Amino acid sequence: MIKDFFTRRIVIGGLAAALMVGPRPADAANRSGPLVLAAASLQESMTAAADAWAKRGHPRPVLSFAASSALARQVEAGAAADLFASADEEWMDELAARTLIIPSTRTDFLGNRLVIVSPNARHVRIPVRPPAAVARILGAGPLAMADTESVPAGKYGKTALEKLGVWGQVKPHVVAAENVRAALSLVERGAAPLGIVYATDAKASSRVRIAGIFPAYTHPPITYPLARLRGSTNPEAEGFRRFLISHAGQGIFARYGFTPK
Repeated sequence: MIKDFFTRRIVIGGLAAALMVGPRPADAANRSGPLVLAAASLQESMTAAADAWAKRGHPRPVLSFAASSALARQVEAGAAADLFASADEEWMDELAARTLIIPSTRTDFLGNRLVIVSPNARHVRIPVRPPAAVARILGAGPLAMADTESVPAGKYGKTALEKLGVWGQVKPHVVAAENVRAALSLVERGAAPLGIVYATDAKASSRVRIAGIFPAYTHPPITYPLARLRGSTNPEAEGFRRFLISHAGQGIFARYGFTPK
């Protein structure tokens, strides 16, 4: 069942990428809102921000959510988009190195926390000390995580477990998901008893509870950078970017559990 689930996700993601890649006529761009590529964990909050922007009389931004790694690769492949909101600095750095963003528009605009979640019905508390307890509980598996080699949430999670000295015991029991929301879904559906996601993902779901919180010292700061892409042609793009980092925009994200910068 898990294999079929991921197959469907990959097919859907591939179709979305195929539709996005390629030139976008300027007149078509001007009739619609900017196309925003946003990390999967921003789904509810970015949607609320787009709705608020539209209520101000602007064309509603078009939103595409996926792992930051997948979105960055779409940009590298020529995706015609306007804004990129990543869940870590590395993928924004990757696009910057390829001169695919406008450097002056890059802003770190949000922060987050890393947590362990379990289904609501499972009442378990996971302390981060002593490490033996963490290894015993998480090592029982399966443990849902976003891909630990490329997806920010997975990389943060792997780093945290390495810092605690338990990655070696936990790694064999990890079920890798294509993004953090796919990892969350595995826990929601009972396919995995535990998962590592962001605190905002846990807040967005009524079917999971936080079983443990990783201390900030166990991983790099979780930072979301935002930038306008070099290929942006939509005249609304800069205005929406400025709205996202404004007091009003930051207030929207704060309601969903993010830490404004």
